[in-house]
Amino acid sequence: MSIPSFHAMAAMAITIAMFVGFVRGKLSIEIVSLLTIAVIAVGLYFFPIGDAAPTDGLALAFSGFGHYALITICALMVMGRGLVVTGALEPAARFLERVFKINLQLGLLVSLLIAFILSMGVNNTPVLVLLMPIFVVLAARGAMPASKTLMPLNSASLLGGMATTIGTSTNILVVSIAVDLGMPRMGVFHFTPIVLLASLVALPYLWLVMPRLLGDNRVEREDSVRRFETRLRIGEDSELIGKNASEILPLLPEDIRFEDEPLGHVTQQQRLRVSGTHQGIEDAMRTLKGEIAPTWVMDRIRRQSDETSQDIVVMEMTVTADSRLISRSLSTTGIADRYGVAILGIHRPTRVMGKADQYDAAGDLLMAEGDVLLVMGLPNDLQDFAHKDSLLILDGARELPRRSKAPLAGGIMLGSVLLASFGFLPIAISALAGAILMFLTGCVKFDRVGRALSGQVIVLVAASIAIGRIILESGAAAWLGELLSLGLHFLPPAAILAAIMLFVTVLTNFASNATAATVGTPIAFSIAQQLGLPPEPMILAVLFGCNLSYATPIAYQTNMLIMSEGGYEFNDYVRTGVPLVILMITTLSILLVLAYGM
Repeated sequence: MSIPSFHAMAAMAITIAMFVGFVRGKLSIEIVSLLTIAVIAVGLYFFPIGDAAPTDGLALAFSGFGHYALITICALMVMGRGLVVTGALEPAARFLERVFKINLQLGLLVSLLIAFILSMGVNNTPVLVLLMPIFVVLAARGAMPASKTLMPLNSASLLGGMATTIGTSTNILVVSIAVDLGMPRMGVFHFTPIVLLASLVALPYLWLVMPRLLGDNRVEREDSVRRFETRLRIGEDSELIGKNASEILPLLPEDIRFEDEPLGHVTQQQRLRVSGTHQGIEDAMRTLKGEIAPTWVMDRIRRQSDETSQDIVVMEMTVTADSRLISRSLSTTGIADRYGVAILGIHRPTRVMGKADQYDAAGDLLMAEGDVLLVMGLPNDLQDFAHKDSLLILDGARELPRRSKAPLAGGIMLGSVLLASFGFLPIAISALAGAILMFLTGCVKFDRVGRALSGQVIVLVAASIAIGRIILESGAAAWLGELLSLGLHFLPPAAILAAIMLFVTVLTNFASNATAATVGTPIAFSIAQQLGLPPEPMILAVLFGCNLSYATPIAYQTNMLIMSEGGYEFNDYVRTGVPLVILMITTLSILLVLAYGM
């Protein structure tokens, strides 16, 4: 066997160095990724591969920034942002939230099964794109943190995508290469039973073990969320009219409580004095079909938002010693008339001993210095209100969902997913079309794109594409395949399958699954002929290995999609993914030997 070329050795060295840089964590992922791209660009400029021109090396190093995979990921992020800002996923989130309320572990199991089953018939990328924002919303509502759910959810979608020939584009690629090599084409469910049996081992790991290996990466903890006191008006069409407090309370969010429990049955337009978090109060409004500010004020704010194309914003403001609001209640301030904003609630910090809260004749809380107001309105009106009434704006302003566009955003996402799932359009084209429609229809605004995209993910994708190309074009992948075949003659069939699967898994986690499929399939076919083994299980070992992309964020585009939302670091993928890879390689190798009588 010949020694690898200079370029092949350099490609392997760069790959190892990048991996070490990610794992050590002394430099940020962005810096390691950009350094990797820079080393490839400079190296290929002065030492081109073969007869290539120096500028060809630059094109290879920077090709990731214009690659369809990166464009696809960015477009999917934009569409995911559209679903969140329009509130399109709230019905699904509330359903799963009810399941999580029954039991957190049950909720996670149901979610994993949904992701697994959907990914068997639909490309797993759009499946994760649909589910990921729901779990971000659920985490904000107090369910399991996104960092503990997104990684298992992604792994379940990858596991489901492995089960059919149409589950991932990589499966289709491997099957197509195998047909070109002379093998009969595999049906859609040709190897599904093997994967289903393996999933009986993998899913318990995803459900019970993986979340325990992941930390809680939420920035804001539940104990730091402020509680606001407000008056909740019962709507005219509320189903709760005629019920008493004991019947209403179980239907409200867990963090809502009555400050003055209503006596007797609730009547139309009755004002209930409640307290809760901002999210809890919003959920209570939907349940009671009521408002927490006069209807005419809310309608005016929404109308002005539509006319000016501005987002409605909710801010927290502190009452200072100079504010005219001190010793006034919400009903006596005249804020709505003067500024066109609505105060949704008041947070009362812990008071000095002996200083009691004061209320007016109607039972409304009188504002005092240090109170935090939850105020809703358009940005300019909120700034005007804060300036003229001596209020201090706190961090944490957020835009309210543009719910009027929720059906439109959901339709755009669903259309893009269906077009890609049934093969009418490539995922890159359908995702781009969906992102453009999100912009044109106002579901996502151009000046908000930066919030949807992650710079970390962008440079990481670009670096991974450059690494994949140089490993393939330098001959490093082919040399590794030759090295693998030398030691297989003396191994039992299960070990041979495991070795091939492990080789392809390493390629797919450090280069790309397309590279692993392109290089691994002909190598496996050749090894089967040399050793006199049936080629089909060897090809399936390659197919399965290409899907075991759990151990690094650069292995698959969905790994990168969850990275920013889950707050993951490179070590999180290694810590949770390596045990899963070992578990799957062992299980699948044994099942292939049993299934094919080897």
